[in-house]
Amino acid sequence: MAPNTSTVGAPPKPHWDPRDPVRPLLRPTIRIRLTLLYGGMFLIAGIILLAIIYLFTAQAVRDTTATLPFKVVNGTVTATTDWCELPDRSTGEQLNNAVSMCLRHQSDLALDDLLRRSLFALLGLSIIAFAFGYAMAGRVLSPLGRITRTARQVAGTDLSRRIELDGPDDELKELADTFDEMLERLERAFSAQQRFVANASHELRTPLAINRTLLEVTLSDPAAPVEIQQLGKTLLATNERSEQLVEGLLLLARSDNEIVERKPVDLAEVASRAMDQTRSEAEAKGVEFRGERAAAVVQGNGVLLERIALNLVQNAVRYNVPEDGWVEVVTSVQGGQAVLEVSNTGPVVPAYEIDNIFEPFRRLRQERTGSDKGVGLGLSIARSVARAHGGRIIAEPREGGGLVMRVTLPI
Repeated sequence: MAPNTSTVGAPPKPHWDPRDPVRPLLRPTIRIRLTLLYGGMFLIAGIILLAIIYLFTAQAVRDTTATLPFKVVNGTVTATTDWCELPDRSTGEQLNNAVSMCLRHQSDLALDDLLRRSLFALLGLSIIAFAFGYAMAGRVLSPLGRITRTARQVAGTDLSRRIELDGPDDELKELADTFDEMLERLERAFSAQQRFVANASHELRTPLAINRTLLEVTLSDPAAPVEIQQLGKTLLATNERSEQLVEGLLLLARSDNEIVERKPVDLAEVASRAMDQTRSEAEAKGVEFRGERAAAVVQGNGVLLERIALNLVQNAVRYNVPEDGWVEVVTSVQGGQAVLEVSNTGPVVPAYEIDNIFEPFRRLRQERTGSDKGVGLGLSIARSVARAHGGRIIAEPREGGGLVMRVTLPI
């Protein structure tokens, strides 16, 4: 029996069943690890602080007992510091009280010195503890950063990425394995969808090509009746529209993937080619081309980028005003990105309909109804190609009618 290729290279699963309510008691969960880590750090910091205070206290006691504020010479008690005042002539009780005051004052000075040293020790230990805790927290939470980076890469349409997190079977490992499993299912679903569209498009090409050949042979017969000639032209136009739909579906399925092989492509050259291919149609409709095209080189697929420009220019020409219309095509580099901007005159477009024009088979105020202006896939293909190149396309209503289509691609 052939091995199951869907599980090859899959990340290892936890040794326990996540659905089982009874889990191992010694499972190294994040809560236990953080508790042990920060509890141990607190215990170590407390021991160090206690040792420092003990040393300071011992030093203060030694200093206090080693240097008394008075001395006894030949039965006479004499002060050795300015702040210790002893009466020259006094009774025994007065002398005892004065000595007690001097000792108490010396103890206060020793306590103040001890407090000052302890505060400095606490400040230094706090800085070390915060730095060590920050480093340890970053080490413990590093799997979350790995999961986040993988999620961002997947958001860029790269479903082949996997986290494959190593380490103990804790909550983060469980989250990473679940995320990998979800990505695997998503990749299979998207791949199956793209294969279906591609296979269906390829299968539809053959009968459409046969129909076109038969219709062209019929139309080339000069003896064919006028009714047959008219019917053949209508069927040929319908067949051509179906071929465009199939080609559009196939290109849409291919352009959803991220471009792997990239080459330098100048958007100015791409836009000029699109204008050349649409010039005859524009002249027939009385549409004038405008705009300056500066060099804007990007890394990508030239054929797909040319399809973006061609679809935008064709739409700008076809959806225009009946007389004195124009289409402005501009390429430039702005903010470290290459920009292709296509604006035109045309009917007023409500702002709430802008998002709908990028959906497949959707047109302004129309959905799947027939039209001689296209099959409704042009802007969908343009958006998919832009996303595959790491860019985006936006549409804005132009004041006075028409649209401004702006494509931004990373350089």
